[in-house]
Amino acid sequence: MIHEVDDALRALIVDGSWLDSQIEVVFEAPTSDWAARRNAPTVNVFLYDVREDLARRDSGRLEEHDEDGKLVGWRSPPRWYHLSYLVTAWTTRAQDEHRLLSALLARLAGLEALPEQHLRGSVAEAGMAVRMQTARPLGEGRSLSELWSALGGELKPSVDLLITAPMLGELTPVGPLVTDGLVLGTDDERRRLRYPDPAADAVPALGAATPRVRRRRGTIR
Repeated sequence: MIHEVDDALRALIVDGSWLDSQIEVVFEAPTSDWAARRNAPTVNVFLYDVREDLARRDSGRLEEHDEDGKLVGWRSPPRWYHLSYLVTAWTTRAQDEHRLLSALLARLAGLEALPEQHLRGSVAEAGMAVRMQTARPLGEGRSLSELWSALGGELKPSVDLLITAPMLGELTPVGPLVTDGLVLGTDDERRRLRYPDPAADAVPALGAATPRVRRRRGTIR
């Protein structure tokens, strides 16, 4: 599911003519070593946290149908996960980085969910809205300075992006129809019970042999 959200984000960022084709979109950790190897204007979308939304956890199972409405199996309810991304712009000048980051903010802030045309795989199959929050306040106990310190780099302007996406439960397919009889018995005997054959009750076809009727002989009065 995570890689499918990555693909949707990439498609969203590069969709349209607002982004220069020379700008790369990557999902690597923006460490100091990575920054030293960078040689082109870049938008970095770094996934730094994954947490389940426990408030949306459900139990039971859901019916799964095909396009014709036929039952194909049962699936446990999806589980929802918060994916936190750190979005940064990298160029040779701070002014260009701010301009690119501003364009990214304008691109993402106007959306409440990832566009359906960019969804693929199980995320699209779920048929549910994949919510997103842009530049949200950091949760309690979180600090950008600690995050950048863990990455080994210097503090840099960024946009915090939260995606809430479903992970489909496991599908239990419908089993084949039962056509064989049941075998019942004890250690001494076994008896097979068969399902009634509709053909046995049908009217005999023309020309078929009819059972002989035994008549009782007696004196005619």
